[in-house]
Amino acid sequence: MANHRKNTPTLKSLSKRQWMRIAAIVAAVGMLAGAGIVSRNFYQQSEHSSPVTEFSATDNAALGVSRGGARGDLNGNTSYVTVKINGKSRTVLGDNFTDVKSVLEAGDIVLDPDDSVSPSLTTKVTESTVITIERAGATLETSDSDIAFNTVKKETGALPKGEEKVQQEGKVGTMETTSLVTRAGGKVVSSNVFASYVKEAPTDKIVLVGTGSSSSSSSSSSGSLGTTVPASEMQTWAHDWLISNGYSEADFTAAVYIINHESGWNPHATNASSGAYGLPQALPGSKMASAGSDWADNYQTQFKWFVGYCNDRYGSITGAYNYWLTHHSY
Repeated sequence: MANHRKNTPTLKSLSKRQWMRIAAIVAAVGMLAGAGIVSRNFYQQSEHSSPVTEFSATDNAALGVSRGGARGDLNGNTSYVTVKINGKSRTVLGDNFTDVKSVLEAGDIVLDPDDSVSPSLTTKVTESTVITIERAGATLETSDSDIAFNTVKKETGALPKGEEKVQQEGKVGTMETTSLVTRAGGKVVSSNVFASYVKEAPTDKIVLVGTGSSSSSSSSSSGSLGTTVPASEMQTWAHDWLISNGYSEADFTAAVYIINHESGWNPHATNASSGAYGLPQALPGSKMASAGSDWADNYQTQFKWFVGYCNDRYGSITGAYNYWLTHHSY
């Protein structure tokens, strides 16, 4: 009769190989359990902690992560300091901060040379400290300035000799200037003219000066160009230079009229679209280099070029003036 009883091995009956297999299984189970605990702890930590991110103050794109990645948890006495960059806030975590510089270093915040930092880099910090960084930014700003009007005296036989009468009141003009302005912390770091033009030309004050007797009925000569009184240091120089070089008062009056309408006597007047530049609005401005290498800033060099241009193209300054009255350019 067959024996159906199972032969159940006992610990004493296990071979050495069987003992080694049992030990390996136990070790594997232990590793899996440990990994589960670590994974669970890591998951819980990620669920409840916000990683500190790094970004650069030089990044204009919403000041987000630029060199990014989460930093590891900081050990020891962690400090929390708020940093505001162009009004946007972030919290920098650090270990025993000392001054503003240490906070920026811990937050990997890179400063540009024109950035304004408050308080200073050597200022001691606490958790209540708020560090403010204003990053310099360039903006286009438009402003208006006055263009002085001139007084033109015209002789007329319709008035007794020496008598004066205002024929037309003067009115200041307007120069509109657009500048590229860079500011840092509310202060202007640099300002460069982007464009400027005569928004409204000045209106000359015209004074009639009598040359006749009280009973004279001779026709008025008020249609002539007349004599213009210089309204600025530049105009005074231009007047003296013209007269000393054989030009007339009429030439000066014609020159003042053209330049008043072209640039308002602004040697840096710039037409951004066309490239016209300077007192005479030379196109391009570099043409004036034929009158001197300092053409970009020297109004005297620019004026001399203007006179030469009028003579070459229109025969005289008054010829250019007559052309301007018809075509509003020259």
